[in-house]
Amino acid sequence: MRARRRSRPEPPTGWRRVVARIPIALYRIGLGPVFGKRMLVLQHTGRLSGQTREVCLEVVAHDPLRGSWTVASGFGTAAQWYRNLRHIPKVTIQVGRTFHPVTAHFLSVEEGAEVMAVYAARHPRAARALCRYLGLDAPSDGTDPFREAGRRIPFVRLDEVPPRYWN
Repeated sequence: MRARRRSRPEPPTGWRRVVARIPIALYRIGLGPVFGKRMLVLQHTGRLSGQTREVCLEVVAHDPLRGSWTVASGFGTAAQWYRNLRHIPKVTIQVGRTFHPVTAHFLSVEEGAEVMAVYAARHPRAARALCRYLGLDAPSDGTDPFREAGRRIPFVRLDEVPPRYWN
């Protein structure tokens, strides 16, 4: 039996959206280092408008040797940033005060399960809270609930591109 999923939460609106966007304002005024390496700002291009958009995301995995950051789309494949990356995968991220040109790679279901299992081992309370927020119940058959949750959450790996190859 698989992890049961209740209805996925809707993206925040109204005052909740304003609160959710506070980290972006903090990055803009130079306070990005406050978040350490746990958060990044993704600057992407709107697939319909062509305008630059920003979203603050939690980093679930970081490989400094490879120059990659992995993020999860808590609102699924319908999240605007996720859809925009599908359209234009070359984007820029900001970690602390540093900007990195990156290319988005969409992980498979099994890769996502592995990423979530590793994340849950490092941050068990955050992983449980994420699963609760997303409405994912633990499976009753003894399967690892975090691997099952990872199969349902879309993950994106952002690989740094050397500046001379950025166009």
